[in-house]
Amino acid sequence: MSTITQAPTQVTTHQAAPATERRPVWKHGVAAAAVAAVATTVVAAVASAAGVSFADTTGESIPVFAFPQLTLIFSLIGVGVAAVMARKARRPRSTFVRTAVALTVLSYVPDVTFGFDAASAVALISAHTVAAAIVVPTLARRLNHTR
Repeated sequence: MSTITQAPTQVTTHQAAPATERRPVWKHGVAAAAVAAVATTVVAAVASAAGVSFADTTGESIPVFAFPQLTLIFSLIGVGVAAVMARKARRPRSTFVRTAVALTVLSYVPDVTFGFDAASAVALISAHTVAAAIVVPTLARRLNHTR
């Protein structure tokens, strides 16, 4: 007579996160905003040390300490936009990236129309681009492709 012994087995299943699950964006967004604020301040400080005045035609100059403040404010607005798109947009990631790129390009308009000299305009556009290059990809990675 033969005996067959069967060892007990345990089956564990792992389900992939559904595509509609939102990943939080605000924590990474706040961190990216802080990094962008430091980066734009460095851009402004280096430009200022190189002789860029950041003065418009009235002689009013943008102080270096305004760069981190404005970067934080507008980056946090971007975090809010990303959070809304995560909940409302059919394609949160691509919608956010397209919107952020358009807003970044629009942010260049005052730099070239408010009477800044060429060096100031280039430094300001560089600061906007640096901030966007830090914040936009960080937020986009946190957004799902589809909702």
